Amino acid sequence: MDAADEERFREFVSARSPALMRLGFLLTGGDQHAAEDLVQIALAKLASRWRRVETPEAYTKQIMYRQQISWWRASTRRGEVVQATPPELADRDANHQSELRMVLRTALARLTARQRAVVVLRYFEDLPEQEVARVLGCSVGTVRSTAHRSLARLREIAPELAQELEVVK
Repeated sequence: MDAADEERFREFVSARSPALMRLGFLLTGGDQHAAEDLVQIALAKLASRWRRVETPEAYTKQIMYRQQISWWRASTRRGEVVQATPPELADRDANHQSELRMVLRTALARLTARQRAVVVLRYFEDLPEQEVARVLGCSVGTVRSTAHRSLARLREIAPELAQELEVVK
């Protein structure tokens, strides 16, 4: 990588790292360290192919999706994630959005890895069902049924999100 390529790579990393960390955080179910690892692995792979990549952000996200899937497949069993439940939201004040994010993070962590991946790719990354199916290596029907079951599970484990999830139906 020459100096100009290195400078463009540094600019990309500095500009897109926060968005990539958010995606990593969602894909890993709220595990900050795993999200950092995921982003670092993706950026290292991107750096090695920087000159040949036309759309660096899409390429990096694809690496992140595939790396996370590899981790899921390699792990034999995950333990239960125990987290405190935030208090009931009495009114929709200035802290409401922050509280919803915390509730959503906790709820996402309680989904299975596949359910979480479908929800993140479909609703946070706003990918069409066909693209989600391609990324995860499954059928469109599997994506649809998993999304349906995942949203139902989110409504069950986080009733305070029910109003927000009604928009997703």
